[in-house]
Amino acid sequence: MSSSSAEGSPASVTRGGRHQFSMSRDKFHIDIPENHMTLITNGNGHLNGNLTSPSPLKSPNGRRIAGFSREGILGSAQKARKLSQSSGDRESMTNGIQNRQTSDDGINPLKRRSTDAGIDYPRRRATIACEICRSRKSRCDGIKPKCKLCTELGAECIYREPGIKLDAGDKLILEHLTRIEGLLQSNLVGQTSNLALSTESPSVNGGTTISNDEVMMQNGNNFVSMIPATGLGTWTTPTNISTMPKIHTNAALHLLQWPLIRDLVSRPYDPQILLQLEMAREPLALSKTPCLDLSNTSAYIEAFFSKVNVWYACVNPFNWQSHYRVALSNGFRDGPESCIVLLVLALGQASCSGSISRAVSTDDPPGLPYFAAAWGLLPGLMTRNSVLSAQCTVLASAYLFYLVRPLEAWTLLSSTSTKLQLLLSAPGRVPASQRELSERVYWNALLFESDLLAELDLPHSGIVQYEEVVGLPGGFEEEGEEGVGRDELWYFLAEIALRRLLNRVSQLIYSKDSMASTQSLEPVVAELDFQLTQWYESLPLALQFPYSRALLSDPVQTVLRLRYFACRTIIFRPYILAVLDNEQTAMDPSVRENCRKCLEASIRQLEHITAHHAGHIPYLWQGALSIVSQTLLLMGATMSPSLSNILGNLVPHLDTVDAIINDVVMEVERYSHLAPSLALSAEIIREAEMRRRSFLGGMSGMGGS
Repeated sequence: MSSSSAEGSPASVTRGGRHQFSMSRDKFHIDIPENHMTLITNGNGHLNGNLTSPSPLKSPNGRRIAGFSREGILGSAQKARKLSQSSGDRESMTNGIQNRQTSDDGINPLKRRSTDAGIDYPRRRATIACEICRSRKSRCDGIKPKCKLCTELGAECIYREPGIKLDAGDKLILEHLTRIEGLLQSNLVGQTSNLALSTESPSVNGGTTISNDEVMMQNGNNFVSMIPATGLGTWTTPTNISTMPKIHTNAALHLLQWPLIRDLVSRPYDPQILLQLEMAREPLALSKTPCLDLSNTSAYIEAFFSKVNVWYACVNPFNWQSHYRVALSNGFRDGPESCIVLLVLALGQASCSGSISRAVSTDDPPGLPYFAAAWGLLPGLMTRNSVLSAQCTVLASAYLFYLVRPLEAWTLLSSTSTKLQLLLSAPGRVPASQRELSERVYWNALLFESDLLAELDLPHSGIVQYEEVVGLPGGFEEEGEEGVGRDELWYFLAEIALRRLLNRVSQLIYSKDSMASTQSLEPVVAELDFQLTQWYESLPLALQFPYSRALLSDPVQTVLRLRYFACRTIIFRPYILAVLDNEQTAMDPSVRENCRKCLEASIRQLEHITAHHAGHIPYLWQGALSIVSQTLLLMGATMSPSLSNILGNLVPHLDTVDAIINDVVMEVERYSHLAPSLALSAEIIREAEMRRRSFLGGMSGMGGS
């Protein structure tokens, strides 16, 4: 990678008033202004607030965390527990009450009698009464298997198991926890007040608070950790708008519900159809005894660090030699180091073979033997809750995305998410030497999950709730040995920023609470477009792609340019829907201009369709669905008089649009053997193009007559 490798690591740069990446060892900040937004939606669909995430406080270790300065749940519980006695005292008290003496000579019933034989606790009433005696309110003698009354009645004698006796301290703890739980639940379903946990009693007030999706827990050593209020692996309504909403209308096939576009398919499609197809898919067939060719490992390792690690940045080039020696000593048969090396070899070999869409479908995909060997090690690593085991599952997910197996990748990512949440939920669980790696693994998992949630209705893992806690990568520290490659961070950080912006678009425009009218959308769309421009201007020069229509030689610039135009299309897409729904809307100059921006970005994303091969290792499945949605958008635009007129001003002739659509149909057809979801997508746009041409032919025939 030529241009993107020109500089070793990000540096703080400001030129001409443009926002740049800035980095220190402890913190890397991507300056994408979020304080300009004055309109966002709340849970009720109203506009308020701003785009800025809650202001973070600095934690003792220098990372960003949400603030919480008072004792939390643990502090309250510990104080309450002081009111209860020790277990020995409680047992003595319980026995003293339960084993009371009620003698006829007037002795104090709570006074214990001692004899030479030891302590005796005579009692006239059984501690546990049978069910019959309880129902008749009769005194039970407690004789088993049958008491005297049941024997006389000839009834079945049933004794209830003894319950747990709670003393005053225990009851106070439970009362506090019940009240806390109630407040948390009410807060999560829409209360605008914040929750303050006092050491005396939980209350809702304007004092020290925590946000409604997290509970900060502080121990005696002044370390603070963050645990989601609903526990690990759960979904709560996020306060951060840079997260993918639970319900949205941004999926590719959602355009099949739009006016005119829905006429291009012969039948309606279930919104869950892509997920259902992937769920019904045959599992990946892997050899249990793969034959590993280690003769070209040096070439594959070099290819990985030059062509693959730029996308994920999750393998440290400076300790690679150490990992390889450990794996070699284990014969690549045990441990996370062996798994990491095998997955690096798999991805490295894959990067040497071009797009998998051009591979012979009857042959094994490149890198599959190495992946099969790594797959055999994963069951043992799945039960480990370490940073290295999480790194293994992320790398395995990356190879599954290369194979275009999104649902299998999501399954592994769910395990990654659980491990990371466990590691991040308390201080000290991540060793200092693995802190940088844990951040990179976290962001990879979050980016993968966001991409999947954009297209499939999958459960949210809950990992997003740690986004404000986990720092951005700042660079691996060089170790004694020479690295096998450069530590490329440029693209990875740019992708984190762009993914957050895409999630904002989904939250503000495509979520269930987003505004509907073009008038209410206008300021939000303008702000999001401004932030996209700021994202571009903040890119380092090595990554700043030209706006020209020429093909680019640098794969990183190529992918970033395609992602940029995809994001811009999505920002302005609601205006296309408005015109398709009502042609009169296009009479508004503002609507026409926003439609022009959308259609121009869509054409720019599709005009060089083979350029998408540059990102086929990380993005083939996501990219394929994206170009399918943009193609459906163009198809609908050619059928609208107003939008067709706008298209005519963007291309030399409308035949150019027809050629672009035809190239996409042929390209997606080449993907159809890779996944059932892509096979259906290819079928949909093939049928849509046939029906579009028939529609336009009929329209031209009517015009000629």
